[in-house]
Amino acid sequence: MNDSVIHIEGLHKSYETSAGLFPVLKEVSLHITRGEFVAVMGPSGSGKSTFMNILGCLDHPSAGSYRLDGHDVATLDKDALALLRNRTIGFVFQGFNLLPRMSLQDNVALPLIYCGVERAERHQRARELLVKVGLEKYFDSMPNKISGGQQQRVAIARALINRPSLILADEPTGNLDSHTSTEIMALFESLNREGITIVLVTHELDVAQHAQRQVHFLDGRIVNDHATLHTEASL
Repeated sequence: MNDSVIHIEGLHKSYETSAGLFPVLKEVSLHITRGEFVAVMGPSGSGKSTFMNILGCLDHPSAGSYRLDGHDVATLDKDALALLRNRTIGFVFQGFNLLPRMSLQDNVALPLIYCGVERAERHQRARELLVKVGLEKYFDSMPNKISGGQQQRVAIARALINRPSLILADEPTGNLDSHTSTEIMALFESLNREGITIVLVTHELDVAQHAQRQVHFLDGRIVNDHATLHTEASL
């Protein structure tokens, strides 16, 4: 398991309802090695969003084991879990979640404030990442002055600011047109080639084609886990 970023065995998740326990995930086992690019797919209600919340340590399983980057998540206290999450995972969401009154540079640098990084270093690292995602001309711009695709690039830069080994992306192209979606997926592919592990939830097959592997959920279970067949059109 030395090459494992995510190692899940026999994972279950149920929620308490007025009608009793409602099972959302059932006997899920998954192993994702360092440097993989995995697309998680499935219809609404299949359990994939709950699964991603557990991967991100935003929720916890009812049963089963989850090791993140070699750490047994269930054994960690609140502070240790937060530290592991902040050091290991970068999050990218469908909604860009940028603060409207902060410049792009300050939006990207924001997570470093909570890590106690000094202002000069925060801004330097933020500028380096904005250059990396192709926004070197927009350090001082405000979020409402750039396009949706550019806002998602800012969100990706922010996800990278703590130098994570894993990016969890939840429908990152859901609010974008097809051309912009292709550009964003090319950026994810570039990050993956640099060695970052990426797990991405999507409903769109053309987006999933950019991943190396597709994991399909249905009714709380993994029903298919296969390598992506790349075609000329998807490359």
